[in-house]
Amino acid sequence: MTTTIPVYDPTLFEGAAQYYGQYRPKYPAVLFDLLTDIFHLDGQGKLLDLGCGPGLLTIPLRDRFTEAIGLDPDADMLRVAQEQAIEAGVKNINWLHDRAENITPNLGKIRLVTMGRSFHWMQRELVIQLIYEILSDDGGVAIIKTFESPWNSEHPWKKAAISVVKKWLGDQRRTGQGGQGAWKPLEVTHETILENSAFSRIGNHEVKYIKSWTIDTYIGYLYSTAFCLPGFVGENRLEFEADLRKSLLEVAPSGEFSEELPITVLAAWK
Repeated sequence: MTTTIPVYDPTLFEGAAQYYGQYRPKYPAVLFDLLTDIFHLDGQGKLLDLGCGPGLLTIPLRDRFTEAIGLDPDADMLRVAQEQAIEAGVKNINWLHDRAENITPNLGKIRLVTMGRSFHWMQRELVIQLIYEILSDDGGVAIIKTFESPWNSEHPWKKAAISVVKKWLGDQRRTGQGGQGAWKPLEVTHETILENSAFSRIGNHEVKYIKSWTIDTYIGYLYSTAFCLPGFVGENRLEFEADLRKSLLEVAPSGEFSEELPITVLAAWK
């Protein structure tokens, strides 16, 4: 089995880091409790968070380990992660500017590798092989997926927002290449990648939580996505945002929204 190997595109989240750190939904405590339970975390060992972005997983999970490493190829994401770690008084995280495809045993033995909303951007077969090689004997990997993509949502307010995005940016979902790339769904699932790897045991777990939004926070969220980067809107930003506000208020005059978000943990053990 082979999968299409993505070439790293440094424009993938260009201009999104500050919005990603501020407006992406934070992972709930119930997720960290689940990871602690299924991987028997006890405050020991080392965490490696691949494609860590601004540290949304790395920072709150680091206290379940002796040491944590957050790795990302986007320097702006790492800058925001470091700022947020300093603000939280965190001192046991090392931040590495690199690609997941470049990890080596020089990182030391890893107790848990996490990937939150990042595995699909990687050369998945290669990365899974490299992860297996650096894990401790009791180590594992957690691929964390959040569903309810706004692009395919049935929520009226999300449909309204995406209609505005399409109006200003085109019907085709953009991704990378400075806004010229087109989104392509995965041909092979994450589960299939793991099933064909050296990992001996695989399991799926799910938790749910309620996420609340305002118009401002949802606009900020959109600017954190690969399909609606601030640079895509450019000089039309004020008009774009005014259009979004008008459309969202027509659906929900209060300007407030909420939804139940499921989080799936695809776990594998060595």
